[in-house]
Amino acid sequence: MKHLNAFTLSLKSLRHKPLSTAVNLILMAVGVAMMTFVLSASQQLEEKALRDARGIDLVVGAKGSPLQLILSSIYHIDIPTGNIPLAAQATLQQNRLVKKVIPLALGDSFQGFRIVGTTPDYIAHYDGTLAQGKMFDAPMQVVLGAQAAARTGLATGSRFVGSHGLSGSGDGHGDAPFTVAGVLKPTGTVLDRLALTSVESVWHVHEVAHGIDPEDKEEKAAMDEERELTSLLVQYASPLAAAMLPRAVNSQPELQAAQPAFESAKLFRMLGVGVDVLRGIAAIMLLSAALSMFVALYSALEERKTDLAVLRTLGAPPRKLLSLLLVEGLLLAFSGAVLGWIAGHAALDILGRIVSDDQNLSLSGWYVASAEAWLLPVALAIGLAAAVLPAVRAYRTDIATTLSH
Repeated sequence: MKHLNAFTLSLKSLRHKPLSTAVNLILMAVGVAMMTFVLSASQQLEEKALRDARGIDLVVGAKGSPLQLILSSIYHIDIPTGNIPLAAQATLQQNRLVKKVIPLALGDSFQGFRIVGTTPDYIAHYDGTLAQGKMFDAPMQVVLGAQAAARTGLATGSRFVGSHGLSGSGDGHGDAPFTVAGVLKPTGTVLDRLALTSVESVWHVHEVAHGIDPEDKEEKAAMDEERELTSLLVQYASPLAAAMLPRAVNSQPELQAAQPAFESAKLFRMLGVGVDVLRGIAAIMLLSAALSMFVALYSALEERKTDLAVLRTLGAPPRKLLSLLLVEGLLLAFSGAVLGWIAGHAALDILGRIVSDDQNLSLSGWYVASAEAWLLPVALAIGLAAAVLPAVRAYRTDIATTLSH
């Protein structure tokens, strides 16, 4: 039996039972596909969230839900908790515990992309650079993120009017159009899906909406005294600020401090419950695949006992029969794992295309999570474990007893 090849014999054996082989492959593939999908999607979302919050130690806004403040001011996927006095910015900037303060003025959007009143520091914070045009340097000029420009079809020199709210279906501010001054290169951050302008532009839009005459000095002076911002993004100047600044801000009746690291961790814990459930289902599918594979290999062994005994009489040593069953289990596991891995990424890519119209969510089927590295070894271990008992029985095949029946 010099030419006896365990791999070739295993392939022929698997082809001999196409239905059983297909069922085992599908079970293994589904389990691995689900695990692949969950691992890749969850890591992508977590990385995007951490990237958007990097370098922001504190968000100061109106009293309300801290998580809502983080979602609206960092991720721009919720409505703000309210407005705060403009004076809060100057107060924080003068605090020795504060390194930098970036103001945000929110409220309007265009085709679902939020219009954010801020300063060039906000763009620099995310390493934004221009692909065309220039930065906003006058009222009612806008710099578009790469995704916002691509989806809306706007380019340098284009004009548009914002609408109230985030949905893009609110009342339009037709009397206060914006002009696109520039478009940013893709950054892979929240910057890509924003329309950025000066805080003064946001104030001007709402002054026009309320019928305030900018030439009326009395009305202008009254508005200047009541200027507000939506929130402030704060960077600490020293580690001491983490212990002192949030408490100092929260003690003021109009302000609250929300820490992105703390609130993001809370959000991940909330989302983690659903992710853990999906991982659990995938693990059950993998266990089912292992049991199904074990039953199939054991049944095949019972049916082929005579064939295996004949192989022994032809000179096949016991270790050849042992390797035959082990190779079958590994082949099933490897093939199912590869099919499942491909299917998982294909499903993620399809989902990414379906949700591509949602500016707040982007997923790629080409992204490979670091945790996926253990999927193949686990699948092979499952295949090996399922084949061990049948393989040992094959190894102990008694020629005389088997052939006498």
